[in-house]
Amino acid sequence: MTRTLVVGDVHGCAAELAELLAKVQPDEIVLVGDLYTRGPDPVGVARIVTQPRVRVVRGNHDQHLLDALEQPAEARGPFVGATIDALDAAVPGWRDHLAATPLQLQVGRFVVVHAGLPPDGDASALPLRVFLNLRRVPDGAADAPRWTDVYRGDTPVLYGHDARRGLYVASRDGRPFLVGLDTGCVYGRQLSGYIVEEERIVSVDAHRQWFVPAVKA
Repeated sequence: MTRTLVVGDVHGCAAELAELLAKVQPDEIVLVGDLYTRGPDPVGVARIVTQPRVRVVRGNHDQHLLDALEQPAEARGPFVGATIDALDAAVPGWRDHLAATPLQLQVGRFVVVHAGLPPDGDASALPLRVFLNLRRVPDGAADAPRWTDVYRGDTPVLYGHDARRGLYVASRDGRPFLVGLDTGCVYGRQLSGYIVEEERIVSVDAHRQWFVPAVKA
């Protein structure tokens, strides 16, 4: 039986990603986005995620990186500029790979997105930046409900983006239906994945805290 692993936000944590893959030994790999920024080894991540057996949906940080590629080098900022320079030097084709990432993928019975879906499950009318940053609906306000609390779509969803909440599993008809996989690896917590065929979570611990957010993630 094919083993498909959907992985939460990696954010440059290549060693932890490699450890998770070694632990699971998946045949197919899907990542929920936010590949390169904030963590220690974007080049190592790129060498993994550009392999043919790996698929990726685009995250908000991936979009930020694509936007930066359209700017003059001096306008990118030192951290983003260094990430781009490192990737350009070591991984030819990473730019085209990132630009080709879809916003969602069908993986088994699940749709995989970076952040979330609106209540009816149809994201086609959402502006790109809203779709890639969706946590709360309708307006993202701190007191608005999380999208998972008002989702009434029929399709199960695997997603990332919400490190503050961490691992989240909501079931429907006795099976996992909404699964949040951002367990804050870059913040020193864990990198988590979901084995689709086995319906189970698997995680590895972060090797250290790689990024300290201004607001607790």
